[in-house]
Parts: sequence; structure tokens; C-alpha cells
Amino acid sequence: MIEAMIKVGITGGIGSGKTTVCNIFKTLHVPIYNADTEARQLTDNHPEIVKRVRELFGADIYKDGLLDRKKVASFVFRNKDLLQQLNAIIHPIVAAHFNTWLSKQKDCTYIIKEAAILFESGGNKQLDKVITVTAPQHIRIKRVMLRDKLSEEEVLNRIKNQMPQEEKVKRSDYIIQCNDIDLVIPQVIKLHEELARS
Repeated sequence: MIEAMIKVGITGGIGSGKTTVCNIFKTLHVPIYNADTEARQLTDNHPEIVKRVRELFGADIYKDGLLDRKKVASFVFRNKDLLQQLNAIIHPIVAAHFNTWLSKQKDCTYIIKEAAILFESGGNKQLDKVITVTAPQHIRIKRVMLRDKLSEEEVLNRIKNQMPQEEKVKRSDYIIQCNDIDLVIPQVIKLHEELARS
């Protein structure tokens, strides 16, 4: 039954290792909803989002049916109010989409919702437990520079725009260290066993 299913969130700042951790949970056959991937998909295809985003940024914000994310980033980076308006369009539709997905999950003790801005979007209110994945800032910067081909300054700007890692840790039930010292797999297995017993 859905009522008995534990809803667990996974979050963490850019480059913290969320995807690595989620991939380990996937190998343990835990259903995972990636809110960021689904939000991208919905932003490109959901008629209500497309209509309202065009009203907010102009009709040319979509090119060949895809949102021009670089252009949007250049607007919202300088204007927090625009970012809030954009989030107010997208987040409720993603939340509803998550609930539909959730209703289809059967025979599992718990599910995971992965979201970079879980606390900022209020998505944590839909969940029973939250895991924050952490890593030292210098490691996060190095990872994102390699992955996204960005400069150190660009990565630091993105980190500054996110909730501080320490704040996420304070609000979480569990922490997974994804650094160069602690092994990640044993941390995930231990947590999986605990959640499976709940």
C-alpha cells in the first residue's frame, strides 16, 4: 500500500555525488524519481508550462521545441524574482507528476525522489525522510568543471545560488559522504537495510 511506503528524498549541492548515490540505490532495485530530469522533460513538453514560461520570458525562449536554458539562466541569475516566478510555474506540476508516478509504485518498502533543490522547492514536505549527499567544496568544484566544462568561477557562482551544504545537512535525517576518503557503497547499503526494515 502507498500509505505504508516510505518516501525518501535525496538532495545535495552541485557536484556532491547525488547521481552516484542514486545509481547504487538503483542496483538495489529501489524505484527512483529524478525530479530534475522530469522537470526538464515537463518544461519542454507540458502545454501549461510552455505557455506560462513563454509569457514570462517571451515567445522566442523556446527554440525547436526546447527551452533555451542558457538564456533563461542569464535572466534568472540576475533576477531572483524571475527565478521565483519560474519555480512557481514548474514546481507544482512536477509535484503532481511525482504523485502520479508514486501511485504506480507497488511492492516496495520505500522509494527515492532525487532533487537538487528539494528544500528550496518545498519538495521535502511530501517526504518522510531526507538524505543529503555531501562532499568538500574543492572536490565538488573539480567534479563539475570536468563534467560540465565550466570554469571555477562559473561553478562557484552556481554553488552560491544554492542552499549552503551545511543548511541541507541540518535539515536532513541522513548524511552520505561522497568524498575521496569514505567508501560510498557501504554507506548506501547500511542505509538501505535500515530503510527496508522501517
